[in-house]
Amino acid sequence: MLTSLGLDYGTNSVRALIVDCSNGAELGTAVVDYPSGHQGVLLDRHNHHLARQNPVDYLYGLEKAVRGALEQASQKPGFTPETLVGIGVDTTGSSPLPVDQGNRALAADPKWESDLNAQCWLWKDHTSHEEAAAITRLAAQYRPQFIAKCGNTYSSEWFWSKIWHCLKTAPATFDAAFSWVELADWVPSVLAGVTDPRAIQRGVCMAGHKALYCDEWGGLPDKEFLGLLDAKLAELRDRLYDKAHDATVSAGNLCPEWAEKLGLPAGIPIAIGEMDVHYGAIGSGVREGTLVKVIGTSTCDCGVVSADKIVPDIPGICGIVKGAILPGFYGIEAGQSAVGDIFKWWVEVVCQGDGALHGQLTREASDLRPGQSGLLALDWNNGNRTILVDPMLTGLLLGQTLYTSRSEIYRALIEATAFGARAIIERIKEYGVPVENVVCAGGIADKNPFAMQVYADITGCTIRVAGSSQACALGAAVSAAVLAGTHKDFPAAQAAMTSLKDVAYIPNAENQKIYDDLYRLYRQVHDAFGGVTKRADLSGVMKELIVIKEQQNKS
Repeated sequence: MLTSLGLDYGTNSVRALIVDCSNGAELGTAVVDYPSGHQGVLLDRHNHHLARQNPVDYLYGLEKAVRGALEQASQKPGFTPETLVGIGVDTTGSSPLPVDQGNRALAADPKWESDLNAQCWLWKDHTSHEEAAAITRLAAQYRPQFIAKCGNTYSSEWFWSKIWHCLKTAPATFDAAFSWVELADWVPSVLAGVTDPRAIQRGVCMAGHKALYCDEWGGLPDKEFLGLLDAKLAELRDRLYDKAHDATVSAGNLCPEWAEKLGLPAGIPIAIGEMDVHYGAIGSGVREGTLVKVIGTSTCDCGVVSADKIVPDIPGICGIVKGAILPGFYGIEAGQSAVGDIFKWWVEVVCQGDGALHGQLTREASDLRPGQSGLLALDWNNGNRTILVDPMLTGLLLGQTLYTSRSEIYRALIEATAFGARAIIERIKEYGVPVENVVCAGGIADKNPFAMQVYADITGCTIRVAGSSQACALGAAVSAAVLAGTHKDFPAAQAAMTSLKDVAYIPNAENQKIYDDLYRLYRQVHDAFGGVTKRADLSGVMKELIVIKEQQNKS
């Protein structure tokens, strides 16, 4: 038996998964919640845009999760730690953290441990929205090619905007840091014992999608352009990296120190780090023509197109990067800034409920017909990632009356996220990206058939579900298995180690007709509040919602 380990760093916890390389069977798993902050996130009640994480939690979770997975796997016949041939790591992104000259997280220094700016800047931190707008404006004027590949808009979720915001608002913290590292690159470097940030093997996944890296223009943005932002950012470039790599390159080998901490043999190869959703796409069997939607607190939509083809620039998406997901393919990324956390907010914060209430609202919402509530919502509770790329947008609910119920609103919120998903699918198909089928992964896809049927009815796509409930960790383990040579390439590894569940959610033609009308109204509101339609007349939207509501209540 040969096995591999996938480490999945999510928003609230870290998961370790040990699988059999021959068939992807799960041998051991463990999940460890981050102990700091609110459900692992450091917040500021005076600034809802701020979201940071304590890097010390990452190392705590790493050791505890791997030990837990090993203990469970050790109960399976044939498994020993010596059978483990590779380690893969995926994380949220863009989640950069400042490090010192020895590659230690700045927040691990007692002097900086209580400084929010010295922590990891979590993907959902939007404090740098002004810097992102400035980068977009300057790039459009001086380096339009930089942003053409990321939808012509740089995001506040990404690398340079966050670092620039730290420089502007916390210069002492910025000066104390020797360099900045994406979490997806830092964890593998720690496991490999790298003590110089300049020696870290950086993944093109994060570099290309988040840091404006491209081999065509020599890697990262040039110092002249960075100097237009701030001279200190230009200086920082020399302390970052010159080359980023796809998953054919190793991030290093497990060092003796961490081998002892984890109870593993030293020298195990470590796969290059990638974004959680990108490895999740691999764990869901992504191939050309398949769009994978990893649905969690947010969603990320991932597709691949052969690098032998020409992919046009697509306005409003998160990026087109060669090798970002699978070697030999362009990785195409889009997504929504809030999905699962919208449902969680409604059930737990507004309704003050628990798991039982969640089930109750789901049952009640599923009994409603499309349009029956007369409600329409926008899914921008954490801004819009695609296709408007605007963190300053917020959620909206239309059509409320004094008789509106909790379950009706819950359904409208689910429908809103599905409308947002449809907008993304239509945008990438418009620019020639094939979407022949859709595979969803994540807890919602696995546990909420009602939501998946709504997605099928609204998008008009048959929805399949990834076979593994831990697709991101599985994808990381697949990459580790390929690196170790247990499979000749990624397609062979995916064929052996990944699967789809037997269930398929097929669009209901009757529901589709209603949802087409509701989607038309959604796009009117979407384009008006999103600034696409400069002089919008929304006076008919509420009235049309009432007409649809009355028709559905009669049927």
